[in-house]
Amino acid sequence: MRILALSDQIHPFIHQARFPGNLPPFELVLVAGDLPGSYIEFVATKVSVPVVYVHGNHKEEYVQDYLGHLSPPGGAIPAHGRIVDVAGIRIAGWGGSPRYNNRDFGQYTEYQAQTRFFSWYPVLAPRRISQGHGVDILLTHAPPPGPHAGTDFAHRGSTALGWFDRIYRPRAHLHGHVHLYEAQPVREYVTPEGIRVINTFEYTLLEL
Repeated sequence: MRILALSDQIHPFIHQARFPGNLPPFELVLVAGDLPGSYIEFVATKVSVPVVYVHGNHKEEYVQDYLGHLSPPGGAIPAHGRIVDVAGIRIAGWGGSPRYNNRDFGQYTEYQAQTRFFSWYPVLAPRRISQGHGVDILLTHAPPPGPHAGTDFAHRGSTALGWFDRIYRPRAHLHGHVHLYEAQPVREYVTPEGIRVINTFEYTLLEL
């Protein structure tokens, strides 16, 4: 399966009239947060495959109408705090980032995240035991601890996400939050457990 993954910054290669014809065929779109709801709706309108998203830590994913009312992006499947089965694969979603200030949206304590992940154990453990992977993809906004974690407190790796990876062993962990601005950014690495960790900043195509 080929997947188009997006996060954090609108890219002109995606936000244009030729999209998606300017890309190789793909079967699924995954959005890892901090993208405007209007951009997510644009993508959902242009493609004929499922679009699954989690929110970031800046409350950008909502769409505002002319009366000022906010609503989720149309045509996209919210995955935060859920297990989603779509396009033949199982996805666990977790938006936001580890708490770094007193804002009430888009942040969580490690305890809150780990408590939710532990509640999924009866659902994910049988598949983890029988197939080796509790889910195919963990879709998050924040990164786990490791090479993709930011150097500042707001962009640190989430220990709860690292715990999820070790317990449920997704085939791939897709995240955003940390921008790839260096001359030679590392978009993907593999953990000692064999999990592909992929930074979806702007856009990337990947094979699962």
